[in-house]
Amino acid sequence: MKEINVNGQKRTDTGKKASKLLRKEGMVPCNLYGEKKGENGLPEAFAFAASAAELRKAVYTPHVYVVNLNIEGKEHKAIIKELQFHPTTDALLHADFFEINETKAITVGIPVNLTGHAQGVRDGGRLSQSIRLINVTAPYKQIPEKLDIDVTDLQLGKAIKVGSLSFEGLEIATSKEVIVCSVKATRASRSAAAEAAAE
Repeated sequence: MKEINVNGQKRTDTGKKASKLLRKEGMVPCNLYGEKKGENGLPEAFAFAASAAELRKAVYTPHVYVVNLNIEGKEHKAIIKELQFHPTTDALLHADFFEINETKAITVGIPVNLTGHAQGVRDGGRLSQSIRLINVTAPYKQIPEKLDIDVTDLQLGKAIKVGSLSFEGLEIATSKEVIVCSVKATRASRSAAAEAAAE
């Protein structure tokens, strides 16, 4: 996985008013969740703020990053857990991070990259990609930047499901029944099939 550096500062006031002031200063309120759990057994949040400009590089991108957080000199490796955006401006309002280490497995959505030229497309069909990410589980150092899926043998009217895929060192967490891509018939391919049948 690609890595990116983000600097942060501790937040002592976590109320709505304080969050609003931070956003005015070009900062984004964030939480970091790790191994530490509270009295209720749920992961405890460490509140910090980071520059919206720095976070932009990790958020508005097709890549999935390991984020090297430097919060007032203390280093944390994390992945983005959840993001909140403004409903009309699409500005980032809040970010949650999940702390990771080299041995603990994490589950993260990795971009799908279709390779090859499908047989069904050569026969006049249209390739349709149904999902952009597949969730995989592994220690973060084993997780690739993208998942290459060869569609060369995909026939007209056929689909590739998650259950037919396997990647070395990765456990697939997305449901096996989910369709990754398919080749759908077009008017041209149906005409060609009808002509072939008539002959």
